Amino acid sequence: MRTLSLDTLAEGAAAPYATKATKATNATTTPRDAAPSPDAQLARFARDALIEEARLTPKPALVDARGSGAHVDLDLATMLRSAHALEPTFEALARASRGATPGSALRTDLARIGRAGEAAMMRATGGSNAHRGAIWIVGLLVAGATIARMPPDSAGVCACATEIAETAARVARFDDTLAQPMQSNGERVRQRYHVGGARREAQDGFPHVIRVGLPALHAARAQGHDEATARVDALLAIMASLDDTCVLHRAGLAGREAAQTGAQRVRDAGGIATRAGRAAFDALERALLALNASPGGAADLLAATLFIDKLLHHRIGGRTVSWNN
Repeated sequence: MRTLSLDTLAEGAAAPYATKATKATNATTTPRDAAPSPDAQLARFARDALIEEARLTPKPALVDARGSGAHVDLDLATMLRSAHALEPTFEALARASRGATPGSALRTDLARIGRAGEAAMMRATGGSNAHRGAIWIVGLLVAGATIARMPPDSAGVCACATEIAETAARVARFDDTLAQPMQSNGERVRQRYHVGGARREAQDGFPHVIRVGLPALHAARAQGHDEATARVDALLAIMASLDDTCVLHRAGLAGREAAQTGAQRVRDAGGIATRAGRAAFDALERALLALNASPGGAADLLAATLFIDKLLHHRIGGRTVSWNN
């Protein structure tokens, strides 16, 4: 597996891996697109969060610019195609949520849109599951951002993030009345290991985004780390406490122990920016690859963290386009 430095792979520095999908990303930032609708703006934030999570390098045993990690059916180009294919889904989720209130009807409508989005993702990836979890996690936060009654700017970024997450949680607590009984990998893991999974994460108000990912991201920035390092640190913080159903599905309790303990060792060593932290990171990755374990749930929650972070910066920056009005 080829090794690249964090400095080389800071945000926007993935040019050597450019594909049609990455070129499309650049093509969307033109003057004529300077004033998208609020729903389109939210969709772009969600798309960009998925793209930035995919491009972030290095990530332990996950798809990144070095390779496919523990996956055999995914690579960076596939992840980018999936992210772009989901942009219309995120816009449809925002549109369906605008003016709505959390309830069974909205939850069912959002689930219908999400299933259509999953089909679009599968077409874009040739049948590989690149972002099924992110459709649920980030899609609900798109709905929450659309509906939330935002506190005044003086309330601070924490209050804004919490309001978005709690509004999304209120939607997640309702049942999808059209859902068909099925035994997904996630459902089997939840039953076997008695963990909450993505459903509980959403219903509890996204604690790994609000109380773990965002604080770790902001703390790393405050310490002067570059953006790529800050994002890796946020991912490791999430991994250290998450019962990741992707890891449990692939590697059971041994995989969960390797992921959580290994991620915490990197953090205890000062993070990936330190020599000891990088050595601990490499050991973590070797352990996960040996178990064929990929922390996909943590990756989805990092994407959700980046999405909320974009909303907060957009609001604080006082842009003319509002995603919540």
